[in-house]
Amino acid sequence: MKAVQFRQFGPPEVLHIVEIPAPVPAQGEVLVRVHAAGVNYFEVLIRADRYAVTPELPMIPGVEVAGIVERIGPGVDPSLLGARVGVPLFAAGRGSGYAELVAVEAASAIPLPGGLGFNDAVALMVQGLTALHLVRRSPPKGRSVLVAAAAGGVGSLLVQLAKREGAEWVIAAASSRAKLDLALSLGADMAIDYSRADWTDALQAQTGGADIIYETVGGTMTKAALYALAPRGEIVFAALGRFELDQPEMNRMFNLNQSIKGFALLPLLSSESVRRDLTELFDLAIKGRLKIVQGGAFPLHEAAHAHAAIESRSVSGKVVLNP
Repeated sequence: MKAVQFRQFGPPEVLHIVEIPAPVPAQGEVLVRVHAAGVNYFEVLIRADRYAVTPELPMIPGVEVAGIVERIGPGVDPSLLGARVGVPLFAAGRGSGYAELVAVEAASAIPLPGGLGFNDAVALMVQGLTALHLVRRSPPKGRSVLVAAAAGGVGSLLVQLAKREGAEWVIAAASSRAKLDLALSLGADMAIDYSRADWTDALQAQTGGADIIYETVGGTMTKAALYALAPRGEIVFAALGRFELDQPEMNRMFNLNQSIKGFALLPLLSSESVRRDLTELFDLAIKGRLKIVQGGAFPLHEAAHAHAAIESRSVSGKVVLNP
């Protein structure tokens, strides 16, 4: 079968198609023919060796797929054969999703409801669960919230979930007019261009600052977001490996009774909660209560182009590979 692999760290061009043996489902496993594999920003960072953890090489990236069960291993319910499923590989500590086939435990394959496409299903895995748990980590009801990168895969879902959970005011931060318009169309009450040098001053003048900032970008964005935060407000930091606040900035937070919460998705998950939460997200999507923004679909052999698109921040929503 074909898969995407990299043997050294570097630019998108280090991603290459390789031929490897197809996996064989073991006891309790199913073999899934991949129709969509999600591409995430943290995979871009891993490929460039800019993530919090450096993996062993060679590596086949990819932590979320959707497809059809093509074969079952011993001990698996025969009714799963031919089923449309979503597979959050990350929740089971697995990877190698940029491939034509994956073998996984049958319990990790979550049935997809009719009407939900494969591309939309993968958009609700890493990014959907992240958005869902962010609003649980810091409930937005009755508060003003700022969503960083509001047109991205997480941000576009987070804008909608924050509104559903009763946020009084949702402020979307993005870097272009098209992305700002997208965030407004998803329900944001205000959109602000964070590529402007004075964006935090403008936000403070108009709103007095946000009570909660969901920060998924990291780096200089965290420092800027600090100045968009209201007194007694909180930043929920979900940009693993990209924290850059220094002591003077932390002292400023303390003086204003502000706080920062760490956020890491994996420790919040269990096999039961993943199935339950994805079922909830799938249901919201097929009922039209949660709009999924697709940022581009690429064939497997164009994985480098998919990474380049994400790295350039030229796309909104979810980027997928279609093997």
